[in-house]
Amino acid sequence: MTLIDDEQLRADLAVRATRAGQEWREGLLVTDVRPLAGGSSSLTFISDASSAAGEQQMVLKVAPPGLEPVRNRDVLRQGRLMNALHGARGVKVPEVYFCGPSQSKEAPPFVAMAFVPGECVEPLLADERSDAFREQTRTRFLDAARMLGNLHHVVPVEVGLGDEPVVSIENEIDRWTKAFTTVPEDLSGDYETCAKALHATIPKSMAPVVNHGDFRLGNTLCDGARVTSIIDWEIWSVGDPRIDLTWLTYFTDEARHPARPNDEPCGAPTIAEVVREYEASFGATIPDIEWFDALTRYKEAAATALLIKRARKHNTMNPSFERMEPALPDLLREALALVGG
Repeated sequence: MTLIDDEQLRADLAVRATRAGQEWREGLLVTDVRPLAGGSSSLTFISDASSAAGEQQMVLKVAPPGLEPVRNRDVLRQGRLMNALHGARGVKVPEVYFCGPSQSKEAPPFVAMAFVPGECVEPLLADERSDAFREQTRTRFLDAARMLGNLHHVVPVEVGLGDEPVVSIENEIDRWTKAFTTVPEDLSGDYETCAKALHATIPKSMAPVVNHGDFRLGNTLCDGARVTSIIDWEIWSVGDPRIDLTWLTYFTDEARHPARPNDEPCGAPTIAEVVREYEASFGATIPDIEWFDALTRYKEAAATALLIKRARKHNTMNPSFERMEPALPDLLREALALVGG
């Protein structure tokens, strides 16, 4: 997108948000729409909003112009989810004020929501490793584990999400297998053997919950030791809770994620501590975690392969991708070993 295109998008968004927002709050005026760091599948802006009720900052999340607003670009679906979760016990998400439907491919749908102050940091990938940073990481991590348990305690049908399709464990494997088929051979490794081993050892499913899909501290906002909001809901779904839990534990020091910049601990609690905190919040003991550890590595290998393919195309490789690139075959081998393959 050129600078002119971006300026036009932001100007148009201010007009459309003002129009839609006046049904939410009489006399609302949305101005000064400007970029805000956010999800990779949609565009996120912050704006000023004023009305007789006062002035505030407002976040506008919009689907990329020129593309169909489907799957991870479906911002209205993300808004629906945040609306459903807002007010749930122990779960913090931005409050959605109003939405704007698509008018054309160049005027895509958007969601207007509250601006939640906070810091967005993935400790495992950060260069800092001070004692204060490690202490803060530990407390934030445990708070995130508790919030994940509370999120999974929400019954989808009770918050208006009963019509959402349940993504089975088989579907989850197939989703990432399909991703492998779209990347160059040097990034895919022996994914077929791994997929067969996962399918052959699938454990019994648990009752479906709302899954974030990429739940980790890097997709939350934090203030001090506390998580103030879960953000970036692009790939949320209804499915087995262990999908989210083992993704979170994979970003501990103990899991030795290959994207970490060095071997010095970031301060994350142990995997056992994270699971224990989650179980206490969720209200049940979680079985078959090791199998989902394997699925997590399979998912990470596939998702990262997609990101690296895109980065190669646009010449945007970063140090994290460079560390991950040679590690992708190891992730598949780890997954196979975890399921006895």
